[in-house]
Amino acid sequence: MIWLYTPMALPLIAMFPAAVTIYDCMDELRNFKNAPAQLTQRETALLEIADVVFTGGPSLYESRKSSHPNVHCFPSSVDAEHFGQARELPEDAAAAQRSIPHPRLGFFGVIDERMDQDLLAAMADAHPEWQIIMVGPVVKIDPAALPQRPNLHYLGQHAYSELPAFTAGWDVCLLPFARNDATRFISPTKTLEYLAASKPVVAIDLPDIVKLYGEAIFTASDTAQFIKACEAALALSEKEHATLRDAMERLVLGTSWDRTVAEMLPLMRPWGGTLPGAGDSLLHTPHGYSAGAECLILGAGPTGLSAALQLGKKAVLLERDAEVGGNCRSVEDGGFTFDHAGHIMFSNDEFVHDLYRTLLGDNVHWQDREAWIYSKGVFTRYPFQSSLYGLPASVLTECLVGAIEARFGKLSDKSGAGSSSLRKLAEPSNFHEFIHSSWGHGVARHFAIPYNQKLWTVPLTDIETSWMKGRVPLPNLEEMIAGAVQPVPKPVGPNAKFGYPLRGGFQALMKAFLPHLRGAVHLNSEVSELHPSRREAVTADGRRFSYRTLISTLPLPELIRIVGDEAPEQVRRAAEQLQFVSVRCVNLGIGRANLTEKHWVYYPEDTIFHRIFCQGNASPLCNPKGGFGLTCEITYSDYKPLPYSGERLIQRCIDDCVAVGMIDAKDPIWVAHEVDIPYAYVIYDHNRADNVELIKSWLNEQNIIAAGRYAEWEYYNSDHAFIAGKRAAQTVSEMLSADDKRRGSARA
Repeated sequence: MIWLYTPMALPLIAMFPAAVTIYDCMDELRNFKNAPAQLTQRETALLEIADVVFTGGPSLYESRKSSHPNVHCFPSSVDAEHFGQARELPEDAAAAQRSIPHPRLGFFGVIDERMDQDLLAAMADAHPEWQIIMVGPVVKIDPAALPQRPNLHYLGQHAYSELPAFTAGWDVCLLPFARNDATRFISPTKTLEYLAASKPVVAIDLPDIVKLYGEAIFTASDTAQFIKACEAALALSEKEHATLRDAMERLVLGTSWDRTVAEMLPLMRPWGGTLPGAGDSLLHTPHGYSAGAECLILGAGPTGLSAALQLGKKAVLLERDAEVGGNCRSVEDGGFTFDHAGHIMFSNDEFVHDLYRTLLGDNVHWQDREAWIYSKGVFTRYPFQSSLYGLPASVLTECLVGAIEARFGKLSDKSGAGSSSLRKLAEPSNFHEFIHSSWGHGVARHFAIPYNQKLWTVPLTDIETSWMKGRVPLPNLEEMIAGAVQPVPKPVGPNAKFGYPLRGGFQALMKAFLPHLRGAVHLNSEVSELHPSRREAVTADGRRFSYRTLISTLPLPELIRIVGDEAPEQVRRAAEQLQFVSVRCVNLGIGRANLTEKHWVYYPEDTIFHRIFCQGNASPLCNPKGGFGLTCEITYSDYKPLPYSGERLIQRCIDDCVAVGMIDAKDPIWVAHEVDIPYAYVIYDHNRADNVELIKSWLNEQNIIAAGRYAEWEYYNSDHAFIAGKRAAQTVSEMLSADDKRRGSARA
């Protein structure tokens, strides 16, 4: 691997042959003073050669994204522990500034053509009592040309280890940059370093500074505003400073150099290979490349990642998209983080909890579930049937009477035959019957039928009930009555307590696998053909991967589609008959903080969405300052197509959010977009079990293991998906071991 920070190093490439070339574009160097004349030409050549381009900020990304097919934005991170020392050190820890009185306004970094010298002079003149401290070397400009004032102190270059001591003694940290070509694209590393020290920051409002850090700093567009901003920063009350520190902490906690490395590594791996230090070097795999794998894994969602983790170097993982995670990915927009529909962490399995600890460490927080239902104009706790308190009296009565009658027979039955003993009921043959026999006609009418019809889209009589075990809370009659006469004291159900990554959305859990994987991961690698007869997968760009065993996490219909005519007709027909529900998510970034304390809300009535996931409460770091994220989930299928999409669908969701009181009509909408999930819920129709068994039996004969929610056509949560990956990996290990024994016997 060769990693270049400057195009001027391009001639060195010939001296160091490498499988992967990375151009780390940290600055717009051609705009700097005394830039070499050859720089532009060499960058053009480097962009032709590089496999991956990283940019140091959003502005650089925008300027380079059309120049290379594989450009990714990685703003500077921070060593929070190092610079956080400033919060504990005494204010006179730096000997060089002990004799300088307060208030101190400081800057550390290179002092060059990017510094606004006139601004420094104006600050010193406007407030002679301010002591302006400049720590760093003077480069490319004449030191004698710098403004000189009694309260302007140039302390020269100091060691990196000393910077927290200087910062500890400052009242305000400065980013007094000029507005010129050299600063147009800068994204200063020192901004986060100041924030880690919890010091107020005043900056010229350069684009990247505002975009990345604007919520936690003071910004100004000219000299007069900059001076006023410094005045405001010095005058902060303790309460105001505490609020600002919260914003600083959110930004600092949202990044680390380790996280940056973890996110960069898979982007260097579309060409194959293993992580540096984990074994083999990176291997370039151009078009037409043919590679062999002990186990080829299709799909880097939770199941594929879990299987790859278990199999180590035996696994080669192919992922269609540019990132891992599958439907557990997250989207960032305008400072908001949204998941592909709502995801949470919960499990009763110790293996899964070990995974959580290994992958996330302290990047997680656990909380009690606040799941609610909005119907009849009121909120009631989930699940509906055990939390009836607060509903209109007539509804509550109907639900309780229905539950009693479901167990003991009609109250109007004057024979008294069923008045004192439970009725013996036939096993329900479908979901519709289950609802009525389990909860009665009241719960059925007011929640269970309308909500589930809205969710599943198909007639509930078409759905069997095997999937419901452990998913649908079934309270006894005493619990229903108790939940009707007084508020339910705490959540019940399988996910009453849940976790979520503190930083990075749910995708942080998926990305956290990458440093632990020892086999190759190929992103942007959609498999377009699968040939079980010769055990070979072909990607859309022509690469070929042979395998001994294969784990597929693809939806069964998609897997059989790429197998094509090699699958028997009855297998293809069975795959075509599998039914599923799609979900369209409308993500809304609302310009008002703390909209609700709820985590998600179910809507059985007239809203277009069946559920709102309150993304802003999954983690406080999912929101920008002053904002709150909502995900409106809308199911659709051939039975119930989407009525519209795009702006009309977004506006309908906004209108419905207002109608149910989730937001106010005057709330600003900062962000609004759609995310589509074609395969969301598998439908347990009455033919599902036979069709799935037929398909999986044939796949097993081909050394193909179908694993995960869509490959097994099961209603799996993410924890089940992790377990499915582990189970598939164990099966592969057993198959490979048995095959090796057979080969050994044959050789003997």
